[in-house]
Amino acid sequence: MAQIHRTTMTPTKLELIADWLPTRAWYTGVADGPRPVRAGGFRLDDPEGEVGIEFMVVADGEGPEAVAYLVPMTYRGKPLDGAEHALIGTSEHGVLGTRWIYDGAHDPVLVRELTALLDGRAVPQQQSVSDAVDETVVVAAVPGLRAAGPAEAVDGGEHTEVPVRADGDAGALVLRVHRVLRPGDAADGALGGVTAGFGPAGSEGAPARGAYVSVHRA
Repeated sequence: MAQIHRTTMTPTKLELIADWLPTRAWYTGVADGPRPVRAGGFRLDDPEGEVGIEFMVVADGEGPEAVAYLVPMTYRGKPLDGAEHALIGTSEHGVLGTRWIYDGAHDPVLVRELTALLDGRAVPQQQSVSDAVDETVVVAAVPGLRAAGPAEAVDGGEHTEVPVRADGDAGALVLRVHRVLRPGDAADGALGGVTAGFGPAGSEGAPARGAYVSVHRA
């Protein structure tokens, strides 16, 4: 299981995300620039123990105009070859030293473990607690789902689409990473997916819920 260290990061994740968000086509923008705050998420474990995997939600804006963005990230102890376009930034970790932080939709380790989650071979972990299953994350499984090899993820509109495959299924499939999150338990036409909470607690005391990731026919 991944070990959560209680230490500092310089710059912080939110500082890196604030600089990175305006470079994304799916960022809707606010008048005085991004001021992201944590608004949900979960982690996955890398069985090899080399790469940190986090699905972070940040809220940008105030009140009903705030927008929730999903930023899947991987944390590495050295650069990922060929992924310069996906680098969010580097940060000095108080325990682990320099960490290279990537947009995880473009990192093969995150894609591998996300397909494992959707196939029932991985378990979502709480964002800030070591060795603690996150029971609030709900998975609608797609049996046999696997990464599709070196095919590159494509950013478009409010989603990033990642080619995947399923054992015994000859059709082309894609993982759709929902960058702009909206309330609702499922994505239209999805074969399966991952839903979880995000944003501040609402009037009934619970965060909104929506699709973080969905699987579709290509």
